[in-house]
Amino acid sequence: MRRASLYSNSPRSRVVARPAPESPAKPVEARPAPKWRDLYRKHERRLTLTGFAALALVVVFQIFKPTPAALTKDDIDAAVQRTLAEQVLPSPAAKVFGAVHGAIVRVLTAADALEYDEYLQRSTGSGVVIRNRGTILTSLHVVAGAGRIRVVFADGLESDAKIVSQQPENDLAVLQAETVPDDLAAATMRPKADLKYGDAVVAVGFPFGIGPSVSAGVVSGLKRSFRTNDGDQLSNLIQFDAAVNPGSSGGPLLNAAGEVVGIVTAMLDPGGGGFAGIGFAVPIETAAAAAGTAPF
Repeated sequence: MRRASLYSNSPRSRVVARPAPESPAKPVEARPAPKWRDLYRKHERRLTLTGFAALALVVVFQIFKPTPAALTKDDIDAAVQRTLAEQVLPSPAAKVFGAVHGAIVRVLTAADALEYDEYLQRSTGSGVVIRNRGTILTSLHVVAGAGRIRVVFADGLESDAKIVSQQPENDLAVLQAETVPDDLAAATMRPKADLKYGDAVVAVGFPFGIGPSVSAGVVSGLKRSFRTNDGDQLSNLIQFDAAVNPGSSGGPLLNAAGEVVGIVTAMLDPGGGGFAGIGFAVPIETAAAAAGTAPF
């Protein structure tokens, strides 16, 4: 008798292993749509219409926008006249002085080098700074024979100075100050005067020690000659009618741009009563040569 086999080849007796039932999958929760998207969907039609309407308005505005009228010469002239009427502009002489005032110096001299007193000064004159290290142009007759020379700068600083160069035939002297202010301004010197009869000029200096004083006038003549009280003959001078007096010597003569075109050297005083309307200045070309090397 045969034993029954544990495994039978009969299909009916074959045991088939069934997979274990899977646990039911958890449903995926749907993410809520953003609120802005819901709002857009809700108002999509209205927003679209509004956008088209705005675009149409922009196009219509660009098409029918009024073209500004072109400015005419009369419009510009009227605007300039209104500006001039409403705003007070500085005078030409004020502009010139504003450009050079930091370079104007007062020159004081005393006969005795060891003595310095306001009442013992032999003479007073003017000068102009031509280099910011303290180089000053003035008239030779202001400082000639002085035992001591002092210069007073625009900011009030006072310093001893010495003559480093002179040109007697043109009444010119170059001074060097021992002490100079911080940020000392130097005047702008025109390479060549190029003046014409009637050109506006301004003289700045210390007439009778008062100043700095400003006077304005015009060029009255060119290449003039003048004989000083000491008998010295000066030539190739600029004649001008801006008021100058004793003490103005050595100060700058300026053009309308504030550039130094000459150094005031003399005035005509036939009656001894003061300025008679004729002043003389050494041209800047000559003055620059006296300084050695042109400072411009």
